[in-house]
Amino acid sequence: MESTGGTSAPPPADAEVHRRLVYGDESALAEVYAAYGGLVRRVAVRVTRSPAAAEDVAQEVFAYLWSRPYTFDANRGSLRTWLSVLAHRRAVDWVRSEARHRKDAGADDSALQAIPDAGPGPDETVVDRERSLLLHTALAELPQPQREVVHLAYFAGRTYRQAAVELGIPEGTAKTRLRSALRSLAETLADPPDPALERGA
Repeated sequence: MESTGGTSAPPPADAEVHRRLVYGDESALAEVYAAYGGLVRRVAVRVTRSPAAAEDVAQEVFAYLWSRPYTFDANRGSLRTWLSVLAHRRAVDWVRSEARHRKDAGADDSALQAIPDAGPGPDETVVDRERSLLLHTALAELPQPQREVVHLAYFAGRTYRQAAVELGIPEGTAKTRLRSALRSLAETLADPPDPALERGA
């Protein structure tokens, strides 16, 4: 992707752009990049202190959003915040990776420890684990034709058009199967269990 310059486009509506991303609408990704590309690079450059590294981080962030749009939940926060957190985590990963490779420079581990850890807390980890389990269970319960499309679209990074070609079915059929599968998954994952309630808190 190319930089959009110093000005950013108006942010798209989160829920609508998320829906379009799920269905493989490339123009939706372009809109998100135009609106938030500068923000993601700024977050990354503050952590990495390297414009080149920040560009790499930005590419990773938007590639991740494109290949796994379901990981963003518009009901839990804004796309702007989600992208900022993801950019920070990827930038921290870059710094840590660079530190490991600078053996001759004798990188100071104490400086590394000073970087805020953007990782999830214990409760968030429990919720994420339970969501993951629910997701895999829900996927296993889908009819095989729907499961095949979901696998290609989300776990293999294909658009529904590419999935249609690989499965040898019309694009409309692939889109319908994906829509039905997503509706079923959304209903299953709508109300994940609260770990605090499960512990009897």
